Amino acid sequence: MPSLAFRRAAPALLASLSLGLMACAPATQPQASASQPTAPAPAPVVAPATPTFVPVQPLGAARVTTFTSAAQVTDPARTYRAVLNTSKGPITLELYAKQAPVAVNNFVFLALNRFYDGTRFHRVIEGFMAQGGDPQSTDPALRARWGTGGPGYSFRAEVGNGLRFDRAGVLGMARAASLDSQGSQFFITLAPADFLSGGYTVFGQVVSGLDTLQRLTRTATPNGEVPIPGAQPDLIQSVQILVSR
Repeated sequence: MPSLAFRRAAPALLASLSLGLMACAPATQPQASASQPTAPAPAPVVAPATPTFVPVQPLGAARVTTFTSAAQVTDPARTYRAVLNTSKGPITLELYAKQAPVAVNNFVFLALNRFYDGTRFHRVIEGFMAQGGDPQSTDPALRARWGTGGPGYSFRAEVGNGLRFDRAGVLGMARAASLDSQGSQFFITLAPADFLSGGYTVFGQVVSGLDTLQRLTRTATPNGEVPIPGAQPDLIQSVQILVSR
C-alpha cells in the first residue's frame, strides 16, 4: 500500500509529469499532407503448381511373379501414382513414397514387372475393404488358395508413419500375423476402418475412381465372411505407374 507521504505528494508528481509531457509536445501539429501515400497492394496468392505425371515404362515385356527381394526403383523425393485398370474401370492411387518408402517401392517394383496383371480382387467385403495382389488369383483352378500367395519374399510393416485408415479409399498392405509378413497383397478400404491404424501399413489413397472401387463385386458377407455364391471377383487387368516430372 502507498505511504501517507506518497499519497500527499502524488498530485504534485502528476502535475509535474503532465507539465513535462506538455513541454515535450510540439507547439503546433503538422498539416496533413494533401495526398497520403497508399499502402502497397498485397502480393497475389500463387497456388502451388500441380505436378505433371508421366508414365514409367515397365521393366520388361513378360510378367514376372517370383523374386528374392524388391530392387530399389523409386525416389522418395518424387511423387508416384498408380492406375489400376480393372474390369469395372480405372482406380487412380496417390502413393506415399515419403511416409512409406519401402511399401511404395515394393508396389512400384512389382507393378513394373507386370506382377499384378490379370490378378483379382479376391476378397471384397461390404463396408470394409477390397483385397488383391495374390499372383495365384490369375488361375481359377487355384481359387481355394487365393489369398495365400506372394512374390517370394516378405518385408516389415511401416506402422509408425502416423497415417490412418480413417476414410474410404485408403491403400494398405495386407499381411499375416507377423509384422514381417508383408509381400504383394494390398487392400483398399471401402469405409473408415480406423481399428486397423497402427497395425497395418498405409501407403496410398484413392484420388480418382472411388465410385469404381465401390462398384467392385462383393465376394463375402460382412458377418462371418461367408463366401457369396456365384460372386465373380473383378480383374486387375494392368497397373500403370506414373511419376511426377
